[in-house]
Amino acid sequence: MEVAALILPVFAVIVTGWAAGHVGYVSRDLSDGLIHFAYNVAMPALLVVTIAQEPARSLFAWRFLLAFGGGSLLCFAAVFAGVRTLGKRGLASAAMQGWAASMTNTGFVALPILQATYGPRAVLPAAIATVFVAVVMFPAAVTLQELGDGGDRGSGVAPAKLARHVILNPMVLSTLIGVAWSALGMRMPGPIGAYLHILADALTACALFAIGLSLSIEGLRANFGRAALLTVVKLVVMPLIVLGLGLALGLDSLYLIAAVICGAVPTAKTVYILAGEYRSEESLVAATVSLSTLASIVTLILWIYAVTALASPAFAG
Repeated sequence: MEVAALILPVFAVIVTGWAAGHVGYVSRDLSDGLIHFAYNVAMPALLVVTIAQEPARSLFAWRFLLAFGGGSLLCFAAVFAGVRTLGKRGLASAAMQGWAASMTNTGFVALPILQATYGPRAVLPAAIATVFVAVVMFPAAVTLQELGDGGDRGSGVAPAKLARHVILNPMVLSTLIGVAWSALGMRMPGPIGAYLHILADALTACALFAIGLSLSIEGLRANFGRAALLTVVKLVVMPLIVLGLGLALGLDSLYLIAAVICGAVPTAKTVYILAGEYRSEESLVAATVSLSTLASIVTLILWIYAVTALASPAFAG
């Protein structure tokens, strides 16, 4: 019930956006404005405030990072290679499909589920997973989209121009600011933290409503097959890989549970923000976010029971 209580409102906002656009209550053209606000304002605020408030020493639980991060990157690589080889798609398109199957919604789904189910101790690994997505996967995603923008048109990208575009990208720049703040060990002043939280709190509503606003029944039907395949990779294959890596690395019970749950939550809505900003596979990503969100109501419950049962002997000991 706790899982459903967290997931259903998320899906309801997507449906509300779709219904508002479908009946003409809100213009579908508003989706672009919401995406730009989320990408350039709300998401950077969230990244700064999330990363800066984590002690730098706590962000380097290397076994957990290898299990969760390794599983994420292996799933991305497999989908990316498959789409490039079998689907004959361009770099940007293949990369976006890879992120849709591997970039996970840790901050808004995994963290509250772990906190509600396993208590405050489970918050730290969820925060580490969130920071990994921000520090590693976001910059990688931006870099590949920038490369794809040039390479897919056959124009090539100058290294200096690429570096400038990547570093000055709002998500990458805010990540760097957060990491620097964390490394300096400075406490964020209350008014600044409150200001960033106000902006960050707008992200969920903007992103989810924009997903629904841009979603159409025709687009969902057209992309259902590929979206369903990406959803299976995200909700079944990725947590299996993370579980295998966690067991092989000897993660303790709590961190093993946290790694698997972080891998088993739906596709991050920020992938859609990235897709909208770069005009790359928007319909497919929107369909994947919607399908993975709905399907995770069932799969997350199964994963929670399975991984808790597997780790229960260690808990008992």
